[in-house]
Amino acid sequence: MANTKDMTSGNPAKLILFFTLPLIAGNIFQQLYGFIDTLLVGRFLGVEALASVGCTGPIMFLLVGCIMGLTAGLTIITGQRFGAKDMEGVRRSAAACVLIAMGASIFTAFIGGYFAREILLWMDTPLDIIDGAEDFIAIVVGGSPFFSTFIVGANLLRALGDSRHPTIFLATSLCINIVLEPIFLLVFAWGIPGAAWAMIVSQFLGGFIVWIYIWRKVPALRIQRQDWQVDWPFLWQHIRVGMPMAFQTSIIAIGAVILQVALNGLGPISVAAFSAAQKVETIALMPMMSFGIAMAAYTAQNYGAGKFNRIRQGVNQCIMMSGSFSIAVGFFNIICGSWLMHLFIGDAAPEVVELGQVYLTTTGCCYWILALLFIYRNTLQGLGKSFVPTFAGIMELVMRAGVALGLVSSLGFWGATLASPAAWIGSCVPLTIAFYYTVRKMKKQGKLAEN
Repeated sequence: MANTKDMTSGNPAKLILFFTLPLIAGNIFQQLYGFIDTLLVGRFLGVEALASVGCTGPIMFLLVGCIMGLTAGLTIITGQRFGAKDMEGVRRSAAACVLIAMGASIFTAFIGGYFAREILLWMDTPLDIIDGAEDFIAIVVGGSPFFSTFIVGANLLRALGDSRHPTIFLATSLCINIVLEPIFLLVFAWGIPGAAWAMIVSQFLGGFIVWIYIWRKVPALRIQRQDWQVDWPFLWQHIRVGMPMAFQTSIIAIGAVILQVALNGLGPISVAAFSAAQKVETIALMPMMSFGIAMAAYTAQNYGAGKFNRIRQGVNQCIMMSGSFSIAVGFFNIICGSWLMHLFIGDAAPEVVELGQVYLTTTGCCYWILALLFIYRNTLQGLGKSFVPTFAGIMELVMRAGVALGLVSSLGFWGATLASPAAWIGSCVPLTIAFYYTVRKMKKQGKLAEN
């Protein structure tokens, strides 16, 4: 079928790699929204404005990230139906994904917009940056329905094996953002709200383009009137997979919020350094995350087709590819961290650059653990298993919060940099055990051939 990719036959490594390459670009473009905001705000509005935007990151991760996790989980059912060659099921699943995602995004917009300042006060946000932070987060989260429209369309295409077109649409949306943001900041002089409005407008236009493309070019996702009929058991089937993934993102984000609270006590310099370093790291981590997302789509299709040996083979080959990259990018961040930090700060705040290098060095040594985490978690989710990934998310919360509460006060900024490696280890251990237990169980059931 045109504009889709059947991942149930052919060389697994080649399929995963060629699915991942545009996905890497797409995820990098998606994260470049935040990168561009941070870069332009830091350069044009100063360190204080950078801290205002940066301290909203955990809140955005909590609210908007919840939508991303939800839609990624919902579309796993779509991929399974596609793998089973059930085209009616694909359309009905797409309709269910849209209904659930839009309901969740409207709720998120209300909660985020109404309680933005209360959340920032609870986080002990410094008073000299709280007004700018409130302006930014209220606008961005208020536009959640536009983001949801965009991301659910992109994830539906990926579920059908098309990772190239979502990348093109994300790149288009980013270009719109790059054009609009300097205009809103410098010409209209809208300040921090201008950065937020540029993001919202670009996401709205990106979502519009995605769904026009789907309607014209992807018959499998061309939802008909009868597909919109509410079937509660069918909706629950989606929610049962989607909500745990949303919950995983949420509890991980709660840990980030707790860490941000501890970090806020160190002052605006530390907040700005942590924010800028995380933006650098987020771009570096996108390929590893993309390999994981590719495994979710690959696993879902092969699970629907009953080809379990291909799943195990794909996991082993993906570990080799993603693991090698994680070591390389970790080394790069350790060597070039100061130069990357200069992109945000310039020469005005050497303390921020120095602290950012400390963060990138600490976390760069542990990227290989994160690579395994993404692969095992997404593979289990592609199999429709949600309990262990959810438990792993809880472990990530416990480890991140434990470091924030126990080490930041005694070790300062370096203590904050230990939070992510500790969280990755805490999450990866149960995921690894669960994956190999599942493999062993499948062998006993005769679904997998012995090595």
